[in-house]
Amino acid sequence: MTDASSVYAWNLAVILVLMVCLWACSLLKKDASIADIFWGLGFVIIAWITWIRADGSEGRKFIITLLTSLWGLRLALHIGLRNRGKGEDRRYRKWREEYGPRFWWVSLFTVFGVQGLLLWVISLVVQAAQLSRLPNHLGWLDGIGVLVWAVGFAFETVADWQLARFKADPDNRGKVMDHGLWGYTRHPNYFGECLVWWGFFCIALSSPGNLWTIVSPLTISFLLLRVSGVTLLEKDMMERRPEYNKYIETTSSFIPWFPKKGNRSQG
Repeated sequence: MTDASSVYAWNLAVILVLMVCLWACSLLKKDASIADIFWGLGFVIIAWITWIRADGSEGRKFIITLLTSLWGLRLALHIGLRNRGKGEDRRYRKWREEYGPRFWWVSLFTVFGVQGLLLWVISLVVQAAQLSRLPNHLGWLDGIGVLVWAVGFAFETVADWQLARFKADPDNRGKVMDHGLWGYTRHPNYFGECLVWWGFFCIALSSPGNLWTIVSPLTISFLLLRVSGVTLLEKDMMERRPEYNKYIETTSSFIPWFPKKGNRSQG
């Protein structure tokens, strides 16, 4: 039987080493945004390392690794295409200005170190789900997990595609996207991502003793709602686009719901 602690420790070590290497590349490129592209790929790497080292239920290992790979590769491709030719993300440019010559060193901890640790914590559910041999068959919780994951993945994928099309139209420059899924929630992509991780949690719950892995979906949900997602993005949007306030008045913040009656932004 695989020693779970050794798998967790090995995966943490791999991610931290990769983050240091990525940090070195960012110094050469003078672009810390590559950390964002690696975010999804990091989960894929952890899923496959665990697949190789774990001796849990083969069916559950296959599902977890497949779903993690689909989610992570799509996210990395999306962010890579979105950032192509645009230089460093404004968040990192701001930090680079604030820290000045010290940014090269500070970024190792504030960007790559923090993301590496968070990546490992959130991926614990993906690791734990592959470690247990019990039950040795797929059950109803696995089915629910796959369904929740699928809804979240579809939400996130469609929302990103709709927003990319909206931004690609020059006539929409400076306007607020409030159509499609964005007409029912201001953050359909974040809502979808949360569902993805709650889906993984349902799959992990199929095995006894995995209730503790709720730390993974709780962490990503907290980050998206209170730290790097909704809160940070909306503050930025309200500062740059005053019409975003109208959008806030009529559209649900996170959980999709029918829009309230009122003046919607144009475009």
